[in-house]
Amino acid sequence: MSHVAIMDAVYELLREKPARDLTMEAVAKRANVGKPTLYKWWPTKAALIMAMFHERLDRPPEFPVMLTAEKALRAKMRRLIHVVSGLFGKVVRELIAEGQSDPDILREFYEQHVSLRRAAVVEDIERGKATGEFSADTNAELLVDAIVAPVYYRLLLRFAPLTEKYGNDLIDQALVGVRTKQKPSTRKGRSGLRRKSQ
Repeated sequence: MSHVAIMDAVYELLREKPARDLTMEAVAKRANVGKPTLYKWWPTKAALIMAMFHERLDRPPEFPVMLTAEKALRAKMRRLIHVVSGLFGKVVRELIAEGQSDPDILREFYEQHVSLRRAAVVEDIERGKATGEFSADTNAELLVDAIVAPVYYRLLLRFAPLTEKYGNDLIDQALVGVRTKQKPSTRKGRSGLRRKSQ
C-alpha cells in the first residue's frame, strides 16, 4: 500500500505547491514512509513526479472510431482543453520548466506522453486523406503542429484563456486549406500545410 500512499502524497502536494518546491522529504512525510523507500524506486524528484503524472493524470481517453477525421480532431481538442485547465496543465507547465535544466524530463515527457497522442492525431489526419475528407497532399505532421502548438503556447505563457471556442477556432483556421469541399484559394500562405511539390 506504500506505493498508493506515495502517489497520493505527490498528487496532493502538487495541488498545494509548484513542482520546484516539492521535496522528497515532504513526500516521505506525507506518505508516512522513509526516504530510502522513495529513492529505491525513484532516483530523483523529477522521476517521482513523472511516475505520478503517468499513473494519475495521463490516462488516454478512447474516442469512437466512426467519427469523421474532423470530428475526431475536435473531440481530442475538447479533451485537451479540458485537461490542461486543471492539475494536469499545472503539472505539464512545471515539468516543461524543470526540463529546461534536465533534458531527461523533456525526453520522457515527449516519448511517454506527447509522441503517443501526436501519432494518434496524425493517424486521424491520414484517415481523412484516405477517405477524401482532406486533401491528399496535406502534411499531417505540420497540421498537427498548427492545431496543437498554440494550446501549449497559451498554457505556458498564460497570456489568454484556453477555452473550447479557442480550440474550435484553431481547428477551423488550420483546416481552411485542407478540406476538399472548399474551392481552391489563390491567397498566399494558404498552401503552408501542403507538401512542396517535387
